[in-house]
Amino acid sequence: MPTYSYKCTQCGHAFDIVQSISDGTLTACPNCGGALRKVFGLTGVTFNGSGFYRTDSRSGSAGGAPKPSSGSGASSGGSGSSGS
Repeated sequence: MPTYSYKCTQCGHAFDIVQSISDGTLTACPNCGGALRKVFGLTGVTFNGSGFYRTDSRSGSAGGAPKPSSGSGASSGGSGSSGS
């Protein structure tokens, strides 16, 4: 369940609360009964490792997989039949 941050517009009391996404927004401050506002913060997300975009967290060239050498060892795909 997500954690939401609230701040009172009258007394300035700030707090976090764990709520379900389907729960309604809190409207009254537990300290003074004043109006509450949700506080939204910036969250940085970094995706590292294989399986993400080529340009994310890479060192060296942005070329991707090594290119096969031209000439020896190149195969055209095999000799088996794929139909039934």
